[in-house]
Amino acid sequence: MDAAEVHRRLVALTPFTAESVAEGLRYIDPDVVDHRGGAGGDHHGIDAWRAKWEAMLDGGIFAGFGDIGVRVEQNVADGEFSVNRYTSTGTELATGRSYAVTSMDMIRVRDGRVVEHWALMDVTDRAAQLAPGGTSS
Repeated sequence: MDAAEVHRRLVALTPFTAESVAEGLRYIDPDVVDHRGGAGGDHHGIDAWRAKWEAMLDGGIFAGFGDIGVRVEQNVADGEFSVNRYTSTGTELATGRSYAVTSMDMIRVRDGRVVEHWALMDVTDRAAQLAPGGTSS
């Protein structure tokens, strides 16, 4: 399975459920490196990946949000690499405010499994959209 197909299958799993997390982990290499950046730095191994996805389940980091979605706008693949430019969306249930922000992620695939991952999201724009009277920057 090529990198673009692995990427397509992973995106199709959102929003996450316990079943989709279990299915998605089949596409993650046990020694994966998730280059998250920021204060947390890189995360290593499938257990860190599992914890990330499980935090996105109901009651996790998206608690209080509905209509969570990802719409791929463009995919570019070359050999082991696949890059998606996509729009991330969601609605804050308590306020009814929604966001739609540009995001990108890149994976490196070997033998049908993700061995490296990088991601970027415009969190400043998301925060601005969710603020009272929020607007996109």
